[in-house]
Amino acid sequence: MELLSFSHAVFPYIHFMKLISGRDILRQLKADLIGKDSYRGVTLTYSWLANQCGHFSLGYIPALMLWAVLKKFSSVIFPAFWAALIISIMWLLFELYNFLGPLLVNRTSESKILFAPGKKYTFTPSWGNIAFDTLTDVCFFGLGAFSAALFLKYSYKAAFIPAGLLLIILYPSYYWYITKMYLQGAKYPLQFRLSQWDKYINENDKNTVLQFLKEKSAGRHLLIFGAEKSGKTSLGVAIGTEMSIKHQPCSYTTAIKLYSMFFEEDEQPLNNKTNLWTWRNSALLVIDDINPGFPIKEDIVTQDMFLKMLDALQPRNESNRDTIKNKNIIWVLGSSDTEKNCINNWQLMLESIGVARKNICCINLLQADTP
Repeated sequence: MELLSFSHAVFPYIHFMKLISGRDILRQLKADLIGKDSYRGVTLTYSWLANQCGHFSLGYIPALMLWAVLKKFSSVIFPAFWAALIISIMWLLFELYNFLGPLLVNRTSESKILFAPGKKYTFTPSWGNIAFDTLTDVCFFGLGAFSAALFLKYSYKAAFIPAGLLLIILYPSYYWYITKMYLQGAKYPLQFRLSQWDKYINENDKNTVLQFLKEKSAGRHLLIFGAEKSGKTSLGVAIGTEMSIKHQPCSYTTAIKLYSMFFEEDEQPLNNKTNLWTWRNSALLVIDDINPGFPIKEDIVTQDMFLKMLDALQPRNESNRDTIKNKNIIWVLGSSDTEKNCINNWQLMLESIGVARKNICCINLLQADTP
């Protein structure tokens, strides 16, 4: 049975997309827990598991050490409990610093009394999501610390706190593990969130990006034009990352790789259990490197050439056209030409396969050194 996520309620077109099932999770856990990472590589899910084991250990080991100090050099009652509590509070303060630090450093103060250095975010971070991650880490620290206390002085009362923390982290563990599965299933070339994007973008284009993320319908197309180092690829990946974190199956590919995929008819991954979905049954497709952009002025991939490959060398390939038409797609076009004819050519190509003009939006990123 498919495991439910909050994206079912948020995205009404989720029914035709490949979701992560319980079998997928068990298969990924087996792959992460059995085998040597020096042989099979490290996945995002493996890194998350290792990270939480580290958090548990950083609560457990210091609590043991502090207990030894308190027992020898103090007369405090229940030294195991106090050692666990002190270590938990220390990690709580540290995680609060980690959480609030970026908020203060990257916020320009408008107060004449209290000054906070830094600059404003181009795109506001998802503070709720970051706070949830912080709370998850704190719970693992506390679980490690109070597990040490339980080991040192076992009692039914001492078991209440670690048992409670264990119950609390069940859902966060499930959420973050499948979130990492959605992220690694997309095969992004880098880990990059939208709030990390710091290139220049005008206010209208910024609102276009935010609206693209906000819309819940399918069949929307975002065309990103820009010269070299304008941040077009990182912006496309960042938008896709935010969608993946919302538990939408996304796919990243380059135009050249996509050409060969046009000849594939099967909607299921081909004999590869590590691929949870294909470009056909993903919710969002990020197509990168369609054209290099300035300083190369000529387009390597024209609209006519793309359409020819889309039809898979047939007079008209309805399957490929319907897939492109009905899918949310980010097109990283890479052209520095901001004139209307360049944009209109790609819009006309999309309209020729049935995409409504209202579902096509474009942004133009200027060069990286633009103020």
